Amino acid sequence: MKTSFTWQSIVYIVLILLCLAPFISPPIALALGLAAALTIGPPFPKHRGKITRILLQASVVGLGFGMSFSQVLEAGRDGILFTIVTIFGTLALGYLLGKLLKVEFKTSHLISCGTAICGGSAIAAVAPVIEAEEDQISVSLGTVFILNSLALFIFPLLGAAFHLTQHQFGIWSAIAIHDTSSVVGAAAKYGEEALQIATTVKLARALWIAPVAMLTAWFFSEKSARFYIPPFILLFLVASVVRTYVPLPEAFYESVVFLAKKGLTVTLFLIGASLSLKTIRSVGVKPLIQGVILWVVISVVSLLAILTIL
Repeated sequence: MKTSFTWQSIVYIVLILLCLAPFISPPIALALGLAAALTIGPPFPKHRGKITRILLQASVVGLGFGMSFSQVLEAGRDGILFTIVTIFGTLALGYLLGKLLKVEFKTSHLISCGTAICGGSAIAAVAPVIEAEEDQISVSLGTVFILNSLALFIFPLLGAAFHLTQHQFGIWSAIAIHDTSSVVGAAAKYGEEALQIATTVKLARALWIAPVAMLTAWFFSEKSARFYIPPFILLFLVASVVRTYVPLPEAFYESVVFLAKKGLTVTLFLIGASLSLKTIRSVGVKPLIQGVILWVVISVVSLLAILTIL
């Protein structure tokens, strides 16, 4: 057993080092992780979740050193209207779909929150508020994860097919893709400006975790609700302020952003490697249908709005 684990760990370490190569893009890293997970099993079971979370947050903060504070404010302002409308529209539609499809109520709400705000982070924040069981959390996370993986490959192709500008794609991906990691990965594939806008709009969207958790607590009559705003969002803003007002050599900022992008690539590999056949089987048909319908509706509606307004 020990030898098997050591062999698996060595393979994954080699693959992680491979992800640092310039020819490995975020989508390729995700696909590589998926392939590895489904053939030799997920890596580092005790520490993978923590490593992935820390690496993702550090990478997002690093990207902040590539943006001026004025760019952050402008991108956040541009996406605020879409954010408010799509979050509460998605939650309402998710509630109706859950009723129609007869998806278990807490599972349905977690899928809706994950789709509306920021995927797994929103699910993790809302789950303790409604005292969700482990299987309910697993099903909702599995649903969001599967759709995130598809979005990373599909969205850049759709953006090119609809001739979206960098600005348009950045806002669209931030609204219609669940997790921050996949948003940043898809936007990085599309272009530098899209990456900057998508990162800022997505993090501004993530701030809605707290209000939605409060509404959830009220709806479920849980007065002792626990929720928080992820600290890395504030650190991202601090990084952009430093980039704007601290006159460090440009090479320093470029190096930090370069490392952040590489960190994101490795993060997506680890996320892909987290998928297992057990996770796929646990999702079930009805929750997946709910997740797909929500995802398609929010993607189409936000795309039409962006093409019309921007």
